[in-house]
Amino acid sequence: MSDPRRVLLAGATGLIGTEVMRQSIDHPWLNLVALTRREAPMPRGARMEMMVADPSGWPEAVATIAPDAVICALGTTWRTAGSEQAFRAVDHDLVLALATAARDLGVANFVLISSVGADAHAKAFYLRVKGEIEAALTRLRLRRLDVLRPGLLRGKRGGDRRFGERLAILASPLTDRLLHGDKRRFRSIDARIVAAAAIQCANEKAQGRFVHDNDSIHRAARRLAGIG
Repeated sequence: MSDPRRVLLAGATGLIGTEVMRQSIDHPWLNLVALTRREAPMPRGARMEMMVADPSGWPEAVATIAPDAVICALGTTWRTAGSEQAFRAVDHDLVLALATAARDLGVANFVLISSVGADAHAKAFYLRVKGEIEAALTRLRLRRLDVLRPGLLRGKRGGDRRFGERLAILASPLTDRLLHGDKRRFRSIDARIVAAAAIQCANEKAQGRFVHDNDSIHRAARRLAGIG
């Protein structure tokens, strides 16, 4: 059994964050602390803490929590953000502020939930912002940075999904079979698998920068379960 590890979770109200909280119940070594902008329901039976703070005070909150690792599942949607500036404020600026505070505190592991296709030079604004924050975190020279780039996420997200995204999920059992070779990274993936991989990455010891596509995410999740 691994030594107890204090892990800060940012983005607890989202699809991946919710799954991380649920799965933390099964791992006694994981001492989870969710840092949120507003109160969020905690899973029944969860052994965890939650700190609610305005994003402007997150650097101080990170110092108070003093985590060994950070899982950053922060992200907003166009419907919620309403503008490019508001979207960037969460998916880039707040993520960078969190990572900078973690770096300055000497946090060992930083796990970022990004997206397949993330590229700082992408034409699509969403993918460009994801690529830009990946590049910004790389420049921070964190002790260990894991970037997870899942494909289309399957899971209960509530009313935040767009109509096109819902159709893509319904069609994914068929379209996934058509994606082979390098295109496998665009296959859909269950949010539970991504959450398991994030937890595993938060407990890894090797230093450096590691980028995970769908296949690598599956392998990390299997290591957490002790079957890979």
